[in-house]
Amino acid sequence: MGIVNIDDELHDQLRRACTVSHRSINAQANFWIKGGMLCEMHPETSFQDIVASELRAAGVQPKRLSEPRT
Repeated sequence: MGIVNIDDELHDQLRRACTVSHRSINAQANFWIKGGMLCEMHPETSFQDIVASELRAAGVQPKRLSEPRT
């Protein structure tokens, strides 16, 4: 494991984002880094599809969404 220097503004954004996502600052940075790397490697795939694929690979099996109420 190494140390990564990031600017103060990005660190502030990490701190704010982790409170919303209920992750630690390190876990939020890891999520953004891995997501960014996967997006660069698969530019034809949406971020949402990449996250869904990673969740399925981890064994997450969400219930199907119900039809929206009108």
